[in-house]
Amino acid sequence: MKVAIFGLGYVGTVSAACLAKLGHEIIGVDVSSVKVDQINAGASPIVEAGLAELISVAQSAGRLKATTNVFDAVRWADVSLICVGTPSRPNGSLDTAYAQKVISDIGSALKESTSRHTVIVRSTLLPGTTVGVLQPILEEALGRACGGNVGLAYNPEFLREGSAVKDFDEPPFTVVGGIDEASISDAAAVYDGVKAPINRVDIPEAEMIKYACNAFHAVKIVFANEIGNFAKAHGVDSHVVMDMVCQDRKLNLSSYYMKSGFAYGGSCLPKDVRAILFGARDHDISLPMLESLSHSNELQIHRAVRMVLAQKKRKVAVLGFSFKAGTDDLRESPTVEMIEALLGKGCDLRLYDKNVSWAKLMGANKAYIESVIPHISNLMVPDINEALAHAEVVVIGNNSEEFAPALQTTRDKVVIDLVRLRGLDQTWLEQMGEHYQGICW
Repeated sequence: MKVAIFGLGYVGTVSAACLAKLGHEIIGVDVSSVKVDQINAGASPIVEAGLAELISVAQSAGRLKATTNVFDAVRWADVSLICVGTPSRPNGSLDTAYAQKVISDIGSALKESTSRHTVIVRSTLLPGTTVGVLQPILEEALGRACGGNVGLAYNPEFLREGSAVKDFDEPPFTVVGGIDEASISDAAAVYDGVKAPINRVDIPEAEMIKYACNAFHAVKIVFANEIGNFAKAHGVDSHVVMDMVCQDRKLNLSSYYMKSGFAYGGSCLPKDVRAILFGARDHDISLPMLESLSHSNELQIHRAVRMVLAQKKRKVAVLGFSFKAGTDDLRESPTVEMIEALLGKGCDLRLYDKNVSWAKLMGANKAYIESVIPHISNLMVPDINEALAHAEVVVIGNNSEEFAPALQTTRDKVVIDLVRLRGLDQTWLEQMGEHYQGICW
C-alpha cells in the first residue's frame, strides 16, 4: 500500500519507519525542509531507540521518502495519515489548526481525482472533532461529500516516547473508526502484519479511547504517588505495597471495576477512603486525588437523581437497592442515598430487591437500617411485577439476573439503568428508544 504521512514529528516519523518495515511504500510530508532532507538522507529527525536504523534501511530500500509537496504526495498515495500536532492553547483547549490545514490541502489535491483514497486521522482529537470539524473542511475542499472514492477514518496512536517502535510492533490492540465500512477496512489494512486485534468502533469512540487511556495512566501515576506519600509518613515502604497491589490481577489490575456506571458504596470502600484521609490529615499530608473520590462519588448519585426528576413523573420503582447484586447489604448503598433524595423531592416509590427482606435482616445491616433508614421498609414490595405495575419510571439499581426478563414487556415506562443491565434484548432497546437511558451511555 502507498501511504502518505503528514507531519514528521514524533508520531509521524515512528509511523513512517514502522509501516515501511511492514512493506508499505511511504512518503512523509512536512512543511520543514530540514526534516524532509533528513528522511531523504536516511536519518531520523527525532531521537528514539531503534528508529534511526529503521529509517536508514527503509530509505535505502526505496520504501521511504519525504517531500514538502502535498499535492504530489496525495495523488501518489492510496491513503493519507494525518499525524500533525494538536497542541494545547493557554486555556487548555486543543489547537486543531494544523489538522484543519492539512485535511483541507488533502481535499484540494483529491478534488479532481477518481481513484480511491482514504484519509486517516491519527492526531489526538476530542470526541466529535473528526466528524464535526475536519469532515466538513475536507468536503468543502473536495467539492462533494465524503464516501464514494474518498474515505475518512480515525486511528488513535498509543506510542510512548522511549519505547515507541516496540509499542508500534506489539500494541495491545489497534483501534479504527470510519464513516463507512470501506473507510474502516482501508485503515485496518494499513496494519496488516501487526499482530494485534483490530477493534472497529465509531469515530467518536475511537477519539475518546485515546483520552480514556491517557487519563487512566495519569490517574495511576498520581494514585501511586499519593499512596507513596501516605505510606512513607507511616514508615511503610510503598514499593512493597504497590508491588503487592499489582500482583492482584483479579481485581486491582483487571476490568472488574472499570465499567462506567453508578457510585461505589458498601461497608468497605467509603469507610476505608475516609480512614486513609483522616490518617493523612493526622500527618499533615495532602492527598488531592483521594480527597476528590467522595465528592465525585456524590456527584454521580446526584446525577442519577436529576435523571429521574427530569422525567417529571412521580411514580418510581427501584429494582435492586442493596449496594450490589447478590447481597442484602444496604450500608452506605448509593442507591439508598438516591432513594432518600427522591423521597425528599416527593416521588412515590416502590422498592424491590429479592435479597433484601425486612424479616431476615440481622446484625450490623439491620442496625444500620433501623437507625438510619427505617422508613424504607414501608416502600418495599415482595414482587417485581408489583413494583413495575406501580411505576412510570423504573430505575435499575443493580445487575440482578431477573431484571432483564421482567423488563422485556415494558414499553410505556421510562427505564433508567445505573449498571448497564446484562441480558437486555437489542430489539427491545431499539423499540424503547429514548425511554431507555443509561447513566453513562
